[in-house]
Amino acid sequence: MTRFLAAGIGLLGTLLTPYALQAQETAPSQTSDWQAVLEEAKGQTVYFHAWGGEPRINAYIQWAAREIERDHGVRVVHVKVSDTASVVSQVLAEKSVGKETGGAVDLIWINGENFASMKENELLAAPGWAETLPNWQYVDVENKPTVTVDFTVPTDGQESPWGMAKLVFMYDSARLETPPASLESLLDYAKSNPGRFAYPQPPNFYGTTFLKQVLATTVEDRKLLSKPVDKTAFDNAVAPLFAYLDELHPYLWRQGKAFPKNAADMRQLLADAELDIAFSFNPGDASGAIANGELPETVRTFVLDGGTIGNTHFVAVPFNSSNQAGAKVYANFLLSPMAQTRKQEPEVWGDPTVLNVAALPSNEKALFDALDLGPATLSPEELGPVLPEPHPSWVSALEEAWTERYGAGSE
Repeated sequence: MTRFLAAGIGLLGTLLTPYALQAQETAPSQTSDWQAVLEEAKGQTVYFHAWGGEPRINAYIQWAAREIERDHGVRVVHVKVSDTASVVSQVLAEKSVGKETGGAVDLIWINGENFASMKENELLAAPGWAETLPNWQYVDVENKPTVTVDFTVPTDGQESPWGMAKLVFMYDSARLETPPASLESLLDYAKSNPGRFAYPQPPNFYGTTFLKQVLATTVEDRKLLSKPVDKTAFDNAVAPLFAYLDELHPYLWRQGKAFPKNAADMRQLLADAELDIAFSFNPGDASGAIANGELPETVRTFVLDGGTIGNTHFVAVPFNSSNQAGAKVYANFLLSPMAQTRKQEPEVWGDPTVLNVAALPSNEKALFDALDLGPATLSPEELGPVLPEPHPSWVSALEEAWTERYGAGSE
């Protein structure tokens, strides 16, 4: 890999001894506590319930699992899920029948309304565990506030940040010279080019994210979004959103009577020239798709003026996890500079890091400095401001209102 060559052969010795630097910089008592976790984790099998809809992400999860099994004797099984809410329901069902130990879910990929639900129903491991991980010291708490606040809900150390996300749009520069820079110009483009834009049908995550983007841009008082939904104020708050969608829908792909299944489907429609504009919640998605031959080399990324929705995604340990020690070892590895660097490589995933790269030891910082983020990845400055996620209660309210207005009949 070019990143290893660029960082120097001397770095390889460090990479082959995971957590060496972390151990050196951790207080003796913490080192002893972590050593006890490592000992307990040996031989455990961690059932990691995580979205399985993207082959590149699945491959990354398997790579990380192999690293942990080799170095710490912890086996990780990726339980692929399509809807994280179903996993939350599973843990809730176990609690309702008094299953305080021996749970089927050891670790879960989570954020937003699903985290809020688990926290409210006391389905999570005790507060603070994430901040005891040796690699927590590298998390960029100061400059990335969403690593400790999930959709306005404090994490209280009950979930460990894994990666950053931000809504970005993609276009093929060979067909579209200048992409729209605002929602209004996107609407104008759709009217002038019917059928060339689409969004997935809510409650698909990407479809709901598009709704949140329009809502955050059009709502009269954005402060409302940081609080639980007020049913008496909801209709007025979302009126501009649905006015926009009412105007947009007749000009969508298939006249808004059918919708792409997900982000991968949109990406394929862009590659097939059925769409001129697609979007993703991963700033490195277009570069990764180009590297893997899924999109033409002329595809580029853009964002809208004024900012786009962004957040952090996490892993969490349920209260009755059968293998909490192994789950923590895997979560700690996912925070390691090596794992975070590999995750950010466009051909691997392209997912931005949660770490404070500038504060890393020089040899590990060199890994990030050597990264080639690809031709379609915007710089942090070009990505512009982040619009915060609304309170989790807005998600279901928006999805229900959308379904009531537009129906659920897609292909």
